[in-house]
Amino acid sequence: MSEVVHVIAEWSAAIIETVGVLLIAVLSLYALLAAGVDRLRGAAVDTVYHTARVRLGRSILLGLELLVAADIIHTVAVELSFETVGVLAIIVVIRTFLSFTLGVEVTGRWPWQHDPSSESSTNTV
Repeated sequence: MSEVVHVIAEWSAAIIETVGVLLIAVLSLYALLAAGVDRLRGAAVDTVYHTARVRLGRSILLGLELLVAADIIHTVAVELSFETVGVLAIIVVIRTFLSFTLGVEVTGRWPWQHDPSSESSTNTV
């Protein structure tokens, strides 16, 4: 039974990792192509640049989340040892830092800052 779980975990981690890498590649290509189309349609360079950065950031964030999930599955279900857990912890810290900084880049604000776009236009005091 343990061998079956081991094989399923290996395949699951590999599939999730592949999907994460493909998402980053495909969505990044889409962001660049969409930026080119936007520019050809006459959009301002600053607008195209900002939109492309947001699209790229989101694609990388989505891919990173899947890569972290694959690393967790692989470490916990396949190679559980103190060394692999330590490596996993370092990977998760690095990828979390990347996700955090990319999130700031995409939204333009710190996570604890108030989002002005979430306010309704009919605020009452």
